[in-house]
Amino acid sequence: MSGLNLDDYIRKVHDFPKKGILYYDITSILAAPEAFLYCIDRMVEIYKDKKIDAVAAIEARGFLFATPFALRMKIPIIPIRKKGKLPGITLSKKYDLEYAQAEIEVHHADIPRGKRVLLTDDLIATGGTLNAARSLLVTGGAEVPEIFGVVGLPFLNYKKTLDPTPVTTLIDYHSE
Repeated sequence: MSGLNLDDYIRKVHDFPKKGILYYDITSILAAPEAFLYCIDRMVEIYKDKKIDAVAAIEARGFLFATPFALRMKIPIIPIRKKGKLPGITLSKKYDLEYAQAEIEVHHADIPRGKRVLLTDDLIATGGTLNAARSLLVTGGAEVPEIFGVVGLPFLNYKKTLDPTPVTTLIDYHSE
């Protein structure tokens, strides 16, 4: 499996969601069990010897990678959702999108105080959503030692947004 080229499994869609954008679609990874398993195996390989007490994932596609990883690592998963989707007492954080504002939430009770939480998503673009999620976890008392994404778009400067937290990705694209 180490010879798998993940780029072969990522569909590139021109002019989506709007003209001039090249969209890196990870649903084609999910449609190929060998590529999906490769991603989960690599996550386990990267983090198996690091002290990670839980994994937090961004709705919705981040859940798809974090859940099998959490099961393999025997750690809890903490869902970070769009506002209004969680029924309990939540912490929420607004953040800026390119042309709008969004808000995410997490159940306050799900954040393990004083524990190390790996924050993960399927694709890291500007880092805005992950930055807001990191803020929620820290506000709730957790430590976020690292951020993981399957795909990274470093040309959108996510490392600057997420500094000083280290970011690990399985594949990077350096332009649209």
